Amino acid sequence: MAWGGLLLSLFLVFAAVIVLLQTRRWQRESGLPNGRVIYTDGGAWHRNDEVLYDTRLRLAGKPDYLVEQADGGIVPVEIKSGRAPELPYPGHVLQLIAYCRLVETTYKVRPAFGILQYSDRAFSVDYTATLERDLLDTLQDMQRDQLARSVDRDHGDARRCQSCGFLNACGQSLI
Repeated sequence: MAWGGLLLSLFLVFAAVIVLLQTRRWQRESGLPNGRVIYTDGGAWHRNDEVLYDTRLRLAGKPDYLVEQADGGIVPVEIKSGRAPELPYPGHVLQLIAYCRLVETTYKVRPAFGILQYSDRAFSVDYTATLERDLLDTLQDMQRDQLARSVDRDHGDARRCQSCGFLNACGQSLI
């Protein structure tokens, strides 16, 4: 009986090591930094209805992941399904910076950086004062535009027009 218990214990230890190694591999492949996932909007585990708010800026959002690191820092991670451009798209960077701001407001911890994870590459984006100012300026412009009677199209990309929900009502469509 003692040998059976010993063999079972060894098997369980072996299985635990395999699970630990597989979990670490999955984390590396996912682009998530080391740490504990404290928030997910990915839907893989469960539906998350928690929205992060900054009432002063009238900003709300749901990052794909928030990872708490051993030092208490929190890293927002935004997953993009497409292939990575040479440099991250400015809109994606601002979205990530908005999540950094929401983390700072909600958790009272200023992230040092966030991660943009494309299907084939990840970018670490520092949460700098310059990028935060770009975010605040963009939010101010958006709030001003919400009150305007009409707003001019802000791009020259016909593909964006093609997938726009306002295509039929737009007098500036490129298609």
